[in-house]
Amino acid sequence: MYCAILVFMQVVTFTFNDFAENTYVLYDESGNCAIVDPGCHKHSEQQELVNFIAQNNLTPTHLMNTHCHIDHVLGNAFVAKKYGIPLYLHKDELITYNDTGRWGQFFGLVIEEIPDHQIFIDESSDITFGNSALKVLFTPGHSIASVSFYHSSSKQLISGDVLFYQSIGRTDLPGGNHATLIASIKNKLFALPDDTIVYSGHGPATSIGFEKKHNPFL
Repeated sequence: MYCAILVFMQVVTFTFNDFAENTYVLYDESGNCAIVDPGCHKHSEQQELVNFIAQNNLTPTHLMNTHCHIDHVLGNAFVAKKYGIPLYLHKDELITYNDTGRWGQFFGLVIEEIPDHQIFIDESSDITFGNSALKVLFTPGHSIASVSFYHSSSKQLISGDVLFYQSIGRTDLPGGNHATLIASIKNKLFALPDDTIVYSGHGPATSIGFEKKHNPFL
């Protein structure tokens, strides 16, 4: 199922796969769109994403990963092949991505190869699609080189698994570090305006201001 938040840059949330991972489609009035962390693994999930894009006359131009844990990359190969678009990710997340085969065996999932066309991003990168520009924030701690995407015009943040509604990302997986995660949240995310909407990798949306006041882990 998906729900749309109607703002200048629209954010549509799909919840996919057995990990209940949030996949995002970002788009504006240009009709161009970015697909963030596609977790679509089943054919029905892939078709749901494709149907939404077609029904809204959208043109995907960017495939982006906040980080490369297995639940966030299950649909990468499908999206890259379907739309012929490159994968944007932090270079150091290839370490995480290269480990997904082992995790796939553990969960009984078949993981397709990493898309060949990769574009590496960091905080110096400018990501623009249509009329929208995203700022890249380097927010490691949950994974070795997780990034978050911030749209300043509409104060919307795609945080991956860094910050959740009244929770934070786990740090017991390879590449995780609790102190690093807390520093990422407090120094990067909490520097954003309090009314910034946070779209997390799992669960409901929240806001920076709410999490400053009510997150028991912070």
